[in-house]
Amino acid sequence: MSTIRKIGILTGGGDCPGINAVIRAVAKKALLEFGLDVVGIEDGYEGLIHNRFRSLGANEVSGILTIGGTILGTSNTSNPYAYAVSKNAADEVVFADVSGTVRENARALGLDALVCIGGDGTLGIAARLMTEGIPVVGVPKTIDNDLRGTERTFGFDTACAIATEAIDRVHTTAQSHHRIMIVEVMGRRAGWIALYAGVAGGGDVILIPEIPYDLEAIGAKIEERRADGKRFSIVVIAEGAKPAGGEVVVKRIVADSSDPVRLGGVGFVLGSQLERLTGNETRTVVLGHLQRGGSPTAYDRVLATQLGAEAVDLIMHGEFGRMAAVRGDEVTSCPLEVVIGGPRLVPLDHPLIAAARGLGTSFGDLKR
Repeated sequence: MSTIRKIGILTGGGDCPGINAVIRAVAKKALLEFGLDVVGIEDGYEGLIHNRFRSLGANEVSGILTIGGTILGTSNTSNPYAYAVSKNAADEVVFADVSGTVRENARALGLDALVCIGGDGTLGIAARLMTEGIPVVGVPKTIDNDLRGTERTFGFDTACAIATEAIDRVHTTAQSHHRIMIVEVMGRRAGWIALYAGVAGGGDVILIPEIPYDLEAIGAKIEERRADGKRFSIVVIAEGAKPAGGEVVVKRIVADSSDPVRLGGVGFVLGSQLERLTGNETRTVVLGHLQRGGSPTAYDRVLATQLGAEAVDLIMHGEFGRMAAVRGDEVTSCPLEVVIGGPRLVPLDHPLIAAARGLGTSFGDLKR
């Protein structure tokens, strides 16, 4: 413990409600309990590549608990092992390994440890840096709740609350105009947001990536509701949902990112198909980055604070190469290597799926 004098904090990947609460918890505990110097790295790994940082004292982290986003900035195109440096004659992006610069800048800053707040991309990079001599600790950040090694990530509760409110609001217009309303939510390749917000919002059909959907099955559910005198339906769909035997809908390709695929738009595709199949007027609402914005819920503020405090404890006990994590009601930790094993998907035997099916919710498959 006596060898730790100065730590850095960075936030990588997409923004997420609760990041500032983690920054606050890490900085305040490091300052007040252990008397450490704390440095904030700006814009994720971009800051370590280009040497952009600032001191974080008590004043700098005061009053940020309730604020969304990240005071340090972030980037999801700054992988130091595959960093876009130029374009070639064919106008293709050229990537280079600049991790050596990251290591040099971290050493020049005098960092004894680095707290990396992020999802699988950010933490996967952190795991590599750890093997190359930079002591790191991770904090799980994603609204998608899809990180291995933890049962919960901060930001997920807020995203679900925002999505649920949106579903609540489309109920009234769907009912008034007798429409099929489709609400597309984020989640990448996992269906956690769609499942939880869909159940909380009373979705009639919930479509998640883990259960490929059948258009005829969705149409049958809508027709069943119409036969019961219900002249509208609410469909909640994850951006990574796809039909049986089909592919995901890709919104765009980000050429200068080492993970270039951005999902989105499946709600519009499904809406056109359902309108032709059922004859019902259909509207699609894509929530997009609304789910990432605004003040975090009380749950996420508390969880972010606990995870930030755990990260400092891991550092002070020399437990590097680990991520603060949630297991049951306990805040604990796991090796960073666990996190990079692929997304944590919704298990098909999840009790919430069973509960929803028991209430008549369709998951777009033939199972009733």
